[in-house]
Amino acid sequence: MNFQEALDFIHGTNKFSIKLGLDNVNNLLSRMGKPQDALQYIHVAGTNGKGSTSSYMNQMLMAAGYKVGLYTSPFLEVFNERMRVNNENIPDALLAEITTEVKVFIDQMVVEGLNHPTEFEIVTAIAFEYFKREAVDIVVLEVGMGGRLDSTNVISTPLISVITPVDLDHVEYLGDTIEKVAAEKAGIIKPNGIAVVHLQVPEAMAVVEAACLQTETKLIPAPTTEIQVLEVSDHGTTFELQGERYTIAMLGEHQTRNATVALTAIKALNETTRFKVSNEAIHTGLSRAIWPGRMEIMRREPLVLIDGAHNLHGAKGLSKAVKTLFEGRHIVAVVGILGDKDVSGMLSEMIPLCHTVICTEPDNPRKMTADKLKVQVSAFGVETYVAPVIAEAYEKALSLAKSDSVIVLFGSLYMIGAARTVIKNHK
Repeated sequence: MNFQEALDFIHGTNKFSIKLGLDNVNNLLSRMGKPQDALQYIHVAGTNGKGSTSSYMNQMLMAAGYKVGLYTSPFLEVFNERMRVNNENIPDALLAEITTEVKVFIDQMVVEGLNHPTEFEIVTAIAFEYFKREAVDIVVLEVGMGGRLDSTNVISTPLISVITPVDLDHVEYLGDTIEKVAAEKAGIIKPNGIAVVHLQVPEAMAVVEAACLQTETKLIPAPTTEIQVLEVSDHGTTFELQGERYTIAMLGEHQTRNATVALTAIKALNETTRFKVSNEAIHTGLSRAIWPGRMEIMRREPLVLIDGAHNLHGAKGLSKAVKTLFEGRHIVAVVGILGDKDVSGMLSEMIPLCHTVICTEPDNPRKMTADKLKVQVSAFGVETYVAPVIAEAYEKALSLAKSDSVIVLFGSLYMIGAARTVIKNHK
């Protein structure tokens, strides 16, 4: 297969839908020689902040001189983003080569009457093989969904398990209570390990603590309550933690907490493994970390901010940042949301801050149509327009912007990825 044929094969398997469980992916990986067993990991689960936290750890480890694999999802603009080594996407030719080899094993499974692996199982298997071939020192491995039955959970006890904030999401798969969702996330905690955990609501924290007790895992709560924010601007944030100052480029007060979780994990890695990350590398990595599509400023005249605030927790973080950074500014919003999200809750957080809203649509079958979204947005009494095509929605926002305007594009990551491309290519 060439690169495009490989992508067509991978994406064509989405017809097999989501099937949580490890039997199928373990079968595939066994046929591939278990490439995952040749690697060492920091495993990251949670509802919000996984990507940012992973990016902080990736940059700190790179600043210390290690060769780092980073596995994340979904991608924003190009598929290859999902698996990177030292911030470089997997090359097209290598992705095609590995996919061709993996397909041979998948065909064998189908001939034997076994279930065809799902898209995420295939992508995860490709990533393991890629990182093995690249002989990376360590992999920062982000869970796709949940944790306990997620395809990434085929690994043995990782060096560090990390759990970011837990909230209700994917309830049809993970459960309809915080306790049920937390149990799925805590499924990445394995025997005799170390778990670094963002402080959770009491119901979730109790579940995580029980999982650590059962697996004889050392629980290290990240000291997020000790953060003192010193300076905030649209260029970054400086905060103090346990007597030391840190500066990060990612926007939003919540990013200080994600950075603290990542910092706590790296310090635990220093104390318990052969990996050593100096204080200088910690500061350098934290300051370099960015996470595209998450409160990312794309241009400054007018100021354009994009954010994949795709659930209520994310919308709360975005609204707080907008209030802090852009108080008194004229806000023009471009919004596109999936219909199975808490649309009313997300809009309640953001729309009261906006002067004008353009409703658009993510390129996804689960999208809420721009017309339906307009009905909900208009109920807030704000000036509302409809532009289903994202490029047209952005043009409309530019035409409505004033000298003091901030254009905020938020909602589904599918919309944000397309918007990012549109903005980068805009003349």
